[in-house]
Amino acid sequence: MTAILEARHLTRRFAGLVAVNDVNFTLNQGEILGFIGPNGAGKTTLISLISGTLAPSEGEVFFDGRSINAVPAFKRARLGIGRTFQIMRPFPGLSVLDNVAVGALFGRDGGQTKLAVARDKAHECLNFVGLQKHMDQRADELGGPDRKRLELAKALAMQPRVLLCDEVMAGLNLVEIDEVIDVIRKVRDSGISIIVIEHVIKAIKSLSDRIMVLHHGEKIADGLPEEALADSTVIEAYLGKKRV
Repeated sequence: MTAILEARHLTRRFAGLVAVNDVNFTLNQGEILGFIGPNGAGKTTLISLISGTLAPSEGEVFFDGRSINAVPAFKRARLGIGRTFQIMRPFPGLSVLDNVAVGALFGRDGGQTKLAVARDKAHECLNFVGLQKHMDQRADELGGPDRKRLELAKALAMQPRVLLCDEVMAGLNLVEIDEVIDVIRKVRDSGISIIVIEHVIKAIKSLSDRIMVLHHGEKIADGLPEEALADSTVIEAYLGKKRV
């Protein structure tokens, strides 16, 4: 398989804290790679190093075979790296439609140049994630589950080649989780490679082609879901001995 994204020896320090420590991984084209680990394991920090909102203390990120360490976050978005955020902050004064249109205006290859075209793309993305009935509503009036869908729609409107999903299923009920899983699978089927951070083990196991496990900022496992989740180190550090 061809790698679209690669991290080599990625490390991030915050004063005396090492949040990410010498992490290596690849994301292949058309793959869903799951990141799991305890709170504070470094998962969101790693996503931020990939998206460019944080710079690595050491190591390098490659996108499509090219080092992007010197590329700022907004230019990484133009290259085709999109992300959702664990803390959802929609543009409060804008409608749901225009929140997503913003993503279309600032996406891959410079985004759309006309607002009308960006809104057409926003319509398409809202239909895709099942939010079309809320398109005229103010974004800050949405409930938690719909804000999760809005995060996905905004990222998809940027037409990414790689999508980084940070806990898009957190706080959802079982039916809503299944709906989001279906959406993410459809995203992958459209040709987008995906990294998913998630704590819902049943969801991440069924969704991911591979799972990478982080603990104290270090990678402790990387492999097929069944293999990674059966690893004794992973069980000890994250899943709990009772699952052995």
